[in-house]
Amino acid sequence: MRLFLAIFLPWLQFFTIGRPFAGILCLLLQLTLIGWIPAALWSVYALSQYKTGEQIKQAMRAP
Repeated sequence: MRLFLAIFLPWLQFFTIGRPFAGILCLLLQLTLIGWIPAALWSVYALSQYKTGEQIKQAMRAP
């Protein structure tokens, strides 16, 4: 679901991973038609970093 958001509504995806300032900046970028593609790529990249960070946190909690 987050990947769908990252592609079609990149700014909203940033809010779901707890990065509201990046979401606002991404919204400004997305408002231009040319900026939509870089905004979507940035959002997908941020989502992959978020997932990696969550996996590391989960691995550190496991005994």
